Amino acid sequence: MSLFRKFFGSINPASDEEKENENSKFYPDIDAPLDELFIYNFKKNGGKFLYCENAAEVKDQLENILEENDWFESEALCFEPNLYQMLDDNKITHDKPKTPAFFLGSCENLIAEEGSILFSSKQIKQQKPNELPANIVIIATTSQIIGSKSDGLSVIKKKYVKDYPTNITAMKYFEKVEEEDFTQYGSTAKNLYLLLLEDQ
Repeated sequence: MSLFRKFFGSINPASDEEKENENSKFYPDIDAPLDELFIYNFKKNGGKFLYCENAAEVKDQLENILEENDWFESEALCFEPNLYQMLDDNKITHDKPKTPAFFLGSCENLIAEEGSILFSSKQIKQQKPNELPANIVIIATTSQIIGSKSDGLSVIKKKYVKDYPTNITAMKYFEKVEEEDFTQYGSTAKNLYLLLLEDQ
């Protein structure tokens, strides 16, 4: 749809129908809420998004992911003790894994404007994104969705007054592109699942 038509209206009736099709529920408008904007951009980047209303749904969705990928009784990389129980319940080894099938973790924030996930050493220690397993499962909450990376850095500054984390990094690409794209230079595409828990 032409930018001019969007601002000045249509001159023929057919373009109203066009407008309805183009501005579908999957495409956020300029003033879309942050959660809609994040979900749109995250899925556009190739991420797999699963909405969860409560902790029981998070557990169920994780089990669905494990079943889909045949990861039961495998190894996982996880640095957060509060997530160990979910792995133990599914007989997944997480103590010094040699060949982890996936990484399980949380994150600092979800960045709406680019559909990326912001991590720090609290979740990934000193690992670089390309050192993590190719498969990643992230558990986050709707209250972690913020506008931009600079907002994310401000939140981290307020959250960790004394024990400030290192290795702050954002992960944005979740599928391999067919053609070389200079915007993805130096980044490794990951097969990433996001379990987003409603907490607002």
